[in-house]
Amino acid sequence: MLIIVHYAEIALKGGNRKFFEDKLIENIKKSLTQKGIVFNSVKRIYGRILIELNEEGGSLLPNVLKNVFGIAHFSLVEKCAKDIEKIKEKAFEILSQKDFISFKIETKRGDKKFALSSQQINEQVGEYILEEGAKLLPNLKVDLHNPDIVLYLEITEKDVFLYTEKIVGPGGLPLGVSGKAVCLISGGIDSPVAAWYMMKRGVENVFVHFYSTQQGYEQSLEKVRDLVRSLNVFQLNSKIYFVPFSDIQKEILLNTQADLRVVLYRRVMMRVAEEIGLKENTKALITGENVGQVASQTLDNMLVISQATSLPILRPLAGFDKIEIIAVAKKIGTYNISILPHLDCCSMFVPEHPATKANLKETQKQEKKLKIKKLITSALKNTKIENI
Repeated sequence: MLIIVHYAEIALKGGNRKFFEDKLIENIKKSLTQKGIVFNSVKRIYGRILIELNEEGGSLLPNVLKNVFGIAHFSLVEKCAKDIEKIKEKAFEILSQKDFISFKIETKRGDKKFALSSQQINEQVGEYILEEGAKLLPNLKVDLHNPDIVLYLEITEKDVFLYTEKIVGPGGLPLGVSGKAVCLISGGIDSPVAAWYMMKRGVENVFVHFYSTQQGYEQSLEKVRDLVRSLNVFQLNSKIYFVPFSDIQKEILLNTQADLRVVLYRRVMMRVAEEIGLKENTKALITGENVGQVASQTLDNMLVISQATSLPILRPLAGFDKIEIIAVAKKIGTYNISILPHLDCCSMFVPEHPATKANLKETQKQEKKLKIKKLITSALKNTKIENI
């Protein structure tokens, strides 16, 4: 069984293109291996990737490749020699197994030295199919605008590949080409979607979850594990840091101004996440924040929160509304997990009127009442790390 994989954005990478192609090949191999699909080879050929695998496990292949970032589309293909008569025969053989009345031939001539132009190939193959097919289907016709079926031909330097279906991939960049980032994952709808979007840009996620040790918290931790397992469809394996946050919350609750409480929570979280990020050699932090959704996510508050860390904070959902985020969560398979009940430490001890326009100087003044370094050191000391 042969599969041709096409990419889009990678083709624009110029001198770095091979790096991106090699990473995509590596990720395809890892994905196939994890699903137990035996392959003979995965290799780059003429601006595309060719996968050759055993028949066994082929039915699982579409579901695997649909989740490999960097793939624009892929197809199960037939191969034949670069001879126009062989191409005609193979084209008719393929189409004779399909149910259709109207058809179209679409040729991509990668090898410009081939004797016939793309248009000439289309015409000659189409004419042959009409003549041979008319014996079986009297109403058979060519329709260039709305055909029942399209037969794609790709002329490469050594072979010709033929197929009738393009299966859409997720696009984006191969996972890992953009380095690593720490993703703060809460258990809600937004943060898994934010993680997915950054994976799509080639960023490997290291997850950090902050929790409070109240009754039922273990169930919430398991929910986060389930979310990460769902995201592993795209990332294959992940690391989670479970950070206890109760002591930090109590310290903030007892010693600081009530309206700044949530902003102070978030600033400490950023500092802890930064320490983990430095340990993991990450380049940024990722959050599921979107502008205006809750009090802590106003531009003023986000600015004050961002200034707690030297790492850039990536907010891929900043301009999304909730309906848009939910649609993506359903698409990637995290929504039904995210809506299950859980204990969110950020929603604990929230004041009746939280600040929406936090001032940096006032926030820093409140922080001086806290033993920040001691609290962070203690939280990191008691952090549990899991690989999923």
